[in-house]
Amino acid sequence: MGAHEECGVFGVVGNVNPAIAREVCYGLYALQHRGQESCGIVVNDDGVFISHKDRGLVGEVFSENELHALPGGRMAIGHVRYGTTGGSSRSNIQPMVVAHQKGNLALAHNGNLTNSLELRDRLELSGAIFHSTSDTETICYMITRERLRSASIEEAVLRAMRSLRGAYSLVMMSATKLLALRDPMGFRPLCYGKREDGSFVIASESCALDAVGASFERDLEPGEMLVFSADAPGAEPLSYREHCGGASSPCIFEYIYFARPDSVIDGISVHEARVRAGRILAREFPAEADVVAGVPDSGLSAAIGYAAESGIPYEIGLVKNKYVGRSFIAPSQGERSDTVRIKLSPVHSVLAGKRVVLIDDSIVRGTTSRRIISLLREAGAREIHLRISSPPFRHPCYYGVDIDSEEHLIASRHTAAEIADMIGADSLGFLPLESLEEMSGCRAFCSACFDGRYPGGVPADPRKDRFERRLSEGKLSGAGGR
Repeated sequence: MGAHEECGVFGVVGNVNPAIAREVCYGLYALQHRGQESCGIVVNDDGVFISHKDRGLVGEVFSENELHALPGGRMAIGHVRYGTTGGSSRSNIQPMVVAHQKGNLALAHNGNLTNSLELRDRLELSGAIFHSTSDTETICYMITRERLRSASIEEAVLRAMRSLRGAYSLVMMSATKLLALRDPMGFRPLCYGKREDGSFVIASESCALDAVGASFERDLEPGEMLVFSADAPGAEPLSYREHCGGASSPCIFEYIYFARPDSVIDGISVHEARVRAGRILAREFPAEADVVAGVPDSGLSAAIGYAAESGIPYEIGLVKNKYVGRSFIAPSQGERSDTVRIKLSPVHSVLAGKRVVLIDDSIVRGTTSRRIISLLREAGAREIHLRISSPPFRHPCYYGVDIDSEEHLIASRHTAAEIADMIGADSLGFLPLESLEEMSGCRAFCSACFDGRYPGGVPADPRKDRFERRLSEGKLSGAGGR
């Protein structure tokens, strides 16, 4: 627990729908786990963009009054966002809307550009004035600049993609078209589905398609752009693959932590991948124990796998208060510790006097793990053997996951035995790095946060130092303004 996640994007296009904002809201509910700081919806009402966005959870931002105030339309997009420290300005809330000489553009972004500062400097020197600290606005400017000298929005986007580096899954609207695209490395997921009424739905995860009754069609290929026409509702989207065909590197942490277990990403079940991780842990790090328990929610599937492989009974050892957000949302370390106690409650009858194998998805700083182990000790657990369904975090991420600098990553400075002693566990085992392929079921993925191999590059020196400094100072936010 503790890794900051990115954002979620969602879009609907079809016949005129008076309740289109409500349907986008349902999709955002399904993606709430990807961002809990702010959210927004933009409806395209015959070329006029009407939006509502604010800080807070989906249910807090979109009351019945707000939903009724949004018009019907043929297209709408939405976004849920997680923001870095200092990046929570209202101006960073998405979707972003830009008015230019050839019309309007609304854009929602999941990911993080590695050349954002370089592009931003170039744009500012040419006269661009930025109103946010998000790299999403940089993408908007790049597309708008190309649109002014292109015959169509799709041509403008394809040209802008030549300059974008890093991770970006986008859903955007012009007056008459909805576009969805995934960066050439495929870092962040994006898929689309179709409903019985002929409308199409685009979402970061397949679970959001289920939420609005859409059948899954397929994932977008890395580098692919789909264009849906509002003037031809029900017509299959046009696919542009100019940027396809290179080496892809989807983020392995989607399967470990970010995605909902009922999602399928690039043909791989998230739940099944996590179960496999638990089975691997049971083989690599067995323990003599009485029960296996998982830390809700992303540790549960791995706990099921560990129990099945080891033969140790699976039990519900921790109950999550589902009305409290994930612990990293609290801005200070002290508040994070308090949040752990508020949101997780131990089941005393399961834990008292027992030797427990506890499964969690990750350890970042170690603070949250220490608090959870303390809760189990207070509940009477006799032994606690912590198993982590990911390799140790040793490196920062530049592609949309707010994994801290190496100096704050406990595994970059300490061995597993040392970490176990620091957090109060009787033993500790991490998923072996070489087991990621078996766990995920795929060969091509990004695991830079574990092994330091960055497939999409990093901000080049001296940009890297400036990038990290501006992040720490709160002057820049990534992950689609994460």
